Amino acid sequence: MGYAEKRGTYWRGRYKIAPGKYGTVADGDGNTIRFAKKRDAENAANEAEAEIRNGNRKAAKEDELFGVYVNRWYSNQDLAASTMQNYRRHIEEHLLPTFENFIIRDIDKQQIADWERSKREAGYSESSIKTWRGTLHLILEDAFEEGLAEFNPATKRRGRGKRAGRSRSRGPEKAITTALGILLIAERAALLSGRDDEFVAIVTKGFTAMRWGELVGLEVPYVNTASIRIESQLYELDTGVLHRCPPKDDSYRTLDIPEWHSRLLAAHLAAKAPQPCSCHERRYVFSGHRGANGSVRKVGAKLVDVARRAGVSVGTVSAVLNRTGTVATTTAAEVEAAIAELGYVRGGAPAQLAAHWRRNGFATWLFRPAATGWYPSKAPSPARPVPILGEPWPGIPVRGRNAPGRADACWLPIAPRLTPHGLRHTHRTLLVELGMPGVLIDERMGHEDGSVQGRYTHVTAAMRQALLDGLTEVWEAALEARRRMHPASPVHVLNELLRAT
Repeated sequence: MGYAEKRGTYWRGRYKIAPGKYGTVADGDGNTIRFAKKRDAENAANEAEAEIRNGNRKAAKEDELFGVYVNRWYSNQDLAASTMQNYRRHIEEHLLPTFENFIIRDIDKQQIADWERSKREAGYSESSIKTWRGTLHLILEDAFEEGLAEFNPATKRRGRGKRAGRSRSRGPEKAITTALGILLIAERAALLSGRDDEFVAIVTKGFTAMRWGELVGLEVPYVNTASIRIESQLYELDTGVLHRCPPKDDSYRTLDIPEWHSRLLAAHLAAKAPQPCSCHERRYVFSGHRGANGSVRKVGAKLVDVARRAGVSVGTVSAVLNRTGTVATTTAAEVEAAIAELGYVRGGAPAQLAAHWRRNGFATWLFRPAATGWYPSKAPSPARPVPILGEPWPGIPVRGRNAPGRADACWLPIAPRLTPHGLRHTHRTLLVELGMPGVLIDERMGHEDGSVQGRYTHVTAAMRQALLDGLTEVWEAALEARRRMHPASPVHVLNELLRAT
């Protein structure tokens, strides 16, 4: 008897071809028919199965090439934009070059094993190969269900093969840091960007475990006095478009934040006064720091770098440059010396900032240098230390021509190998150190616990208060440790925190 199967926004009809083998109701071109109603899909499936029994329908289609089938298969998928993008990349870059001209029923286990071996020899990681094989398995499983193959050759039996070396696909353990490490990296990132935004963003990510897309897509209306509501994320597609979509695995949640964090975000929003972006017409808490596409881009020191080096405000620097004689002689001399040391050139800032961060740009040119003290390699230049002027502490990055020659120091690593995603691992580890219950940790991380314990344990007000107290304690300890290193900071928002008693 045929049946209807729900596939996203539509139903498809499924009917038995042979024992253990099922087909899908399709049109004359082999495309799956999408039914709006369950009843219609069931009726079509029953009719197709009756034709099989009466011998009026072939139990399997004619031999079909993998390349032909996979195009039809992909067009029938109705999944999230991010998933569709990943499937397309897997298919076009890693599956079609090998299997495109293979007849599906002729693909066997040895050919798949040879393909895996070739990918391994090409230097791809085990985790990547495993992901691509998973996509191949999904495609061939659907082909098997449609009667194009007698079995799925990509299926692996559990527990077979040698056990030695199985853990190699796990990769190195994810790097983490401490609460003090989060604060120090945030300070350096703000110095690299020349503004306070990166400090607030990295502290927010480290103390809430928000995913990258959730941080970039955090909207102003969802930042409240004592909490942050995760309602969406911005997912960066290969086309460069930032797609607004639900959070991963529909992990909508409310993140409790301590009073100090609420004040930090409130001050940031008051200073920034975010306006709706042109791409989504929504107000986002954080924005990009590099020039938007098409805007003028110039490298070199920024006005804020000069102000930090001279220990004055941006307005004072502007007065020295534009209103001669309005600033005290000694102060003007300090500003001019900072201009010479940093190689500041007027007009060096981009005319228009991008509306949002880009994952790769943020990680490569802000987060990684802040965490490791090194700029990554970029052809033809090799990796190099971040050149700084050591005063005021922790140092002002030197930019432009001959930056290393004008610098007098460089940063030491804070957390080698740390990535922005590593802050999620850091936060979860911090919660474990604070003794938080697993149900509260899973809620905060946006994870689900399907066990009996997870279903029967609930988050209470006492748990939430203990969380807020613990986060406040570790934040104040990190702030005090930073104060002992140096009582001030060139980053305005951190300097205000250090001065507060």
